[in-house]
Amino acid sequence: MSKTETKLDPKKLQVFKIRNRGGYAAIYQSNLTEGRTSAQAVSRMLKAVSRKPKKK
Repeated sequence: MSKTETKLDPKKLQVFKIRNRGGYAAIYQSNLTEGRTSAQAVSRMLKAVSRKPKKK
């Protein structure tokens, strides 16, 4: 994955409605994001994927 990747593989992206809460969640490559709409959750995922991983 490159640093400037702007597209997510739709086969690996999972978006679902959160039960008992308002909104949607997206999971991609061990990243989890939430949003009021599925589109917002995906747009937040683009930002999360572009971040550098934490150093241990």
